[in-house]
Amino acid sequence: MPADLWFESLHRPGAEVLARGTHLAGGLRRLGLQEGDVVAVLLRNDPVFADVIFACRTAGTYYCPINWHFTAEEVRFLLEDSGARVLIAHADLLPALRAVVPAGVAVLAVGGTHPGTHPGTAADAIDYEPWLAAQTPYDGPRVAPRGHLAYTSGTTGRPKGVLREAVPLDQLDDQLTRMRSVVAKAIGVVPGCRALMSAPLYHSAPGVFIQNALQMAERLVLTPRFDAEQVLALVEEHRIDVLYLVPIMYVRLLKLPAEVRARYDLSSIRFVASTGSPCAPEVKRAMIEWFGPVIHETYASSEAGMITVATPEDAAQRPGTAGRPVDAASVRILDEAGQPCAPGETGLVYVRQPAYPDFTYLNNDAARRAIDREGRVTLGDLGYLDADGYLFICDRASDMVISGGVNIYPAEIEHELVRYPGVADCVVFGVPDDEYGERLHGVIEPMPGAEIVPAAVIDWLKARLSGFKVPRTIEITARLPRDETGKLAKRRLRDQHWAGRQRRV
Repeated sequence: MPADLWFESLHRPGAEVLARGTHLAGGLRRLGLQEGDVVAVLLRNDPVFADVIFACRTAGTYYCPINWHFTAEEVRFLLEDSGARVLIAHADLLPALRAVVPAGVAVLAVGGTHPGTHPGTAADAIDYEPWLAAQTPYDGPRVAPRGHLAYTSGTTGRPKGVLREAVPLDQLDDQLTRMRSVVAKAIGVVPGCRALMSAPLYHSAPGVFIQNALQMAERLVLTPRFDAEQVLALVEEHRIDVLYLVPIMYVRLLKLPAEVRARYDLSSIRFVASTGSPCAPEVKRAMIEWFGPVIHETYASSEAGMITVATPEDAAQRPGTAGRPVDAASVRILDEAGQPCAPGETGLVYVRQPAYPDFTYLNNDAARRAIDREGRVTLGDLGYLDADGYLFICDRASDMVISGGVNIYPAEIEHELVRYPGVADCVVFGVPDDEYGERLHGVIEPMPGAEIVPAAVIDWLKARLSGFKVPRTIEITARLPRDETGKLAKRRLRDQHWAGRQRRV
């Protein structure tokens, strides 16, 4: 039986969760969708995601989650590139999209409708809840289940849709067994667990987490957004034993006053999963001191899946490691000539996780072939393996700064900078410098109401980092830009400084 779903005041039993999914699957079939078609989802965190996940498993359709912060043109690109046949969106987001939804795409509005939101007509979009209630369960043939069609921007160009191959039905049980083993070790979701998700569901890793939690957990608690104290309260209320957090959430939790942190009983927590970006060793150490030995870190991507896991013991013995390969996963570090690097030598990280079906980039198989070397793929990350096979990620190759001939990895500096009081988020990158080729520059987004003085930040960093790693300049911005996948758009900021110049590094 699927997990019971809790969302604010809503409690939806597992039987109802499953029934809604099968009814949505039936409705999608009657809208003309066939196996392998795509449903676009433009929603804030909402229980309707559960409907979509079960519908796609039942009817064999993919769902493409879209960041609801996107501009109309960004939404247009994803709808067109994915070939979506149906768009499920919150009703209040639809008026801005009237001119960009392709003709022939059925629009289902969650939370009511707005007049004239269906492109090219004066008609309303379809009100989702009454429409769903009128559908009958899926009665088509058994098909291979599908999951999310994640878009990833990589390092250059337009975002690319990661289209994973369907698993043949006669191989499904074996693949599911292998996949659940990886999931248990990498993100802690096991049968009967109680799970909490507060990260945006348009991101890939949160989507993977709730797909598995909905199938295996006893209870899944979903929040509209991340609120540090609310997370602690929900852990205590629902006796949560597995939750998903990312490093910036750790930082915000650690910034809670001591009396607030001590207010909640967190003894039920067994496993905290983290993916998406490396966690600063000091932040992870502080979280383990507070939560106990439950903090796990996974090196993963939309393309390759979950590759490594670093246990709390690994974090203590090898600070900064992303862990060792999970089950049959493999990691190789190659130099620019494609030759294996020695232990401790930094190079491009190439990985493979056989528990996942292979993938291609939708409408761009050439890009998929370009990142492949002997069956492993690279996402442009730089890292190294130590003598015992533990992976350490330094940074993305495109983010590395070469200043005066010295390689500098901004991720290390960002890990320190985000700990400064009042910092909500930050980026560090290289800008032109006539003497050194390039120099470090930081951009900070403050927390609401915080006043941050750049000179004070620089002095603070000097006490914590080698001098050559301290940005010479720091600027403050109300809001950092984000790319098509919702991640910080460091490239946009950096390119503004390099416009009209030919990079020498």
